[in-house]
Amino acid sequence: MNFEEYAAKPLLAKVGIAIPNGQMANSIEQATTAGETLGKVVVKAQVPTGKRGKAGGIKTADNAQETAAAAEAILGMTIGEFDVEKVLIEQRAPIKQEYYAAILNDADSKGPLLMFSDQGGMDIEDIARTQPEKLVQHCIDVRDGLNPEDAEKLVSSLVTPDIAASLGTLLAKLYQAYADNDAELMEINPLALLDDNSLMALDCKFVLDDSAIKRQQELAETGTPEKLTGRELSAQDLDLKYIDLDGSIGLLANGAGLTMTTMDVITHYEGSPANFLEIGGEAYTKATEALKLMLGNEKIKSLVVNFCGAFARTDVMTEGVINAWEELKPEIPVFFSIHGTGSDEARSMLHERLGMTSFETMDEAIQAAISAARSTSGGTN
Repeated sequence: MNFEEYAAKPLLAKVGIAIPNGQMANSIEQATTAGETLGKVVVKAQVPTGKRGKAGGIKTADNAQETAAAAEAILGMTIGEFDVEKVLIEQRAPIKQEYYAAILNDADSKGPLLMFSDQGGMDIEDIARTQPEKLVQHCIDVRDGLNPEDAEKLVSSLVTPDIAASLGTLLAKLYQAYADNDAELMEINPLALLDDNSLMALDCKFVLDDSAIKRQQELAETGTPEKLTGRELSAQDLDLKYIDLDGSIGLLANGAGLTMTTMDVITHYEGSPANFLEIGGEAYTKATEALKLMLGNEKIKSLVVNFCGAFARTDVMTEGVINAWEELKPEIPVFFSIHGTGSDEARSMLHERLGMTSFETMDEAIQAAISAARSTSGGTN
């Protein structure tokens, strides 16, 4: 679950990280009042997405009149498919240097990862690609956490000695905020060094681990639910686990782990998955609805069906898909990979009823699907 800046920053303040004085506004009148109170300000659109500045959603103002004008320009904008209904108005800070700091879940180490750069205010992906020497990355052992002294040593190569100690303290607090709030990501960009050598978080991005929502129910009430596509909303009503993606290879598999693995293999062979759809043992009863969902995506040029059964029988799941295929009669090319309990029966049924043959391996089925998608879309997928 994503959190807008105004909801994320108090989590930093709670652990002792300084944030600017600010007020929320959802009208020109409220913005004018904030401008009168705060003086020179930054007016920022509140939406759960990045690149607000590039979209025109962040403006500076020197007085109440300019604050009102900035709010009027921003309110009602659309940024990343989100309508701007409120703005955060904050006092401008005297900035001497900008840093980047984040704690995030790291798939490789399967634990928290500290990232710090002295190139704040920029996309961290760009820094990692063009100036890797300007980026510190450190895997944190959750059994030990992150103490100020260790954090100070980690950043000492990028900052002057008089700043390293205070940065170490702040990063330890950032890790505390990450851990206390079950975060997937706790990011400050930019983290500002002010004229008096104090540190202040000028922005904050916080993503709550969805699996922790039940444990963080009060916190989750201040988050912004993910905006779902029409197909995702329909899938939710059908109790299907479905996510729209940007690719051209449709995917139907049983089990979340197998679905994720199939997506990874599609990417490995330079294809692009069009969806996540995990149908589990309910394939027999829900295959028609699932197939309708996928066929509604015009980006899909080919389809992979990947079943691997242990307790769930692949012949039962395959029969559900075959029934759906016979009912809907889609013209899209489809490629099956079927292994595990009931696979012999499933393959025979597939051949007898649809005249199709299951591939020997998942990789072969995926490569065939990618090739079909490319030929359909003129070389891209």
